[in-house]
Amino acid sequence: MKRIYLIRHCQASGQEPDAPLTATGQDQAVQLASFLEPLEIERIVSSTFLRACQTIEPFARRNDLSIETDSRLTERVLSSVPLDDWLTHLSQSFDDLDLCLEGGESNRTAMQRGAAAIRDILAHHTEATAVVTHGGLMTLLLKHFDDRYGFAEWKALTNPDVYVLRFSSDATQIERMWG
Repeated sequence: MKRIYLIRHCQASGQEPDAPLTATGQDQAVQLASFLEPLEIERIVSSTFLRACQTIEPFARRNDLSIETDSRLTERVLSSVPLDDWLTHLSQSFDDLDLCLEGGESNRTAMQRGAAAIRDILAHHTEATAVVTHGGLMTLLLKHFDDRYGFAEWKALTNPDVYVLRFSSDATQIERMWG
């Protein structure tokens, strides 16, 4: 049974692509590495954003694994313009997957690009892969496999967070392992 360990990055200093982990986030990454140790992960695929790569670096070093990056795992942009009521818009975007604000990306589009990355990862020969991403896209990937995931589940995510997706020929099982 193939497994994907879907990981939300540790605490970061901001939302920009080059925002690094905070000191707390760096400590969390070391704790995460210990948590992941017994899971027999063979491959790592990460968002290209710095905070995602830094989240998995301690684990990669300990296990002599390279970090492959995939831009399809980057965070969804809600809007390119500041929004005073961004949380309301974000909530609405889980009800209307096609809602697309100025300079942003709809949840449906983000979900499709993320799901395409997951399909490619599943086509690889490895049994267990760590996939490091961001809260919004993580929730959309969970929703792709189980429509019950949405805004409330996004709000409940922690930094970091870990879900395992177990793939069999007829079903996908989802289990939260962290948080």
